[in-house]
Amino acid sequence: MTKRFFLMALAFALLSGPAYADDYNERKSLQLINSISEEVRQYSRFTIFDDVRVGVAEDNVVVLSGKVTMPFKRDDIERVVSRVPGVTAVRNELTVLPTSPFDDELRYRIARAIYGHSAFWHYAAMANPPIHIIVERGHVTLTGVVTSNVERMLARSLATTFGAFSVKNELKTDAEMRAMAERI
Repeated sequence: MTKRFFLMALAFALLSGPAYADDYNERKSLQLINSISEEVRQYSRFTIFDDVRVGVAEDNVVVLSGKVTMPFKRDDIERVVSRVPGVTAVRNELTVLPTSPFDDELRYRIARAIYGHSAFWHYAAMANPPIHIIVERGHVTLTGVVTSNVERMLARSLATTFGAFSVKNELKTDAEMRAMAERI
């Protein structure tokens, strides 16, 4: 009986080992992503007109993607991320948005419309407002996290009133972000 129990325990340990390791690695990656995201948000020149996405590849290689408004931000963010404990290397895929007075004007008008609306005043008062407005050659993309689907639709509606060629809404709700985190 003890020999059979030992074999069953050994089989269970062998079968559950890789799953546990994968779960552990996913949690460690999530912790690393959270640390990196916090460092990016604290970067003094990170604004609502920049969008930086963070991923962790094999061996804690961090992949930065998204768009920033100035070339120096691309380099500064890479430098800040490379100093985070646990990061072994950084693959910087950030792109710099083209300089355009039309795009600049569109950015500011949409930001004033969204953050000047009473539904978004609580976001405007935050140190790092959650709605990011990316404008590239007249095309607008909204990114970030809002409380509800109503806020997501309202933000898109406000962004479409200024003559943008297109408006893409990539805003997520808190519930969607929690569901994504629970899957990990």
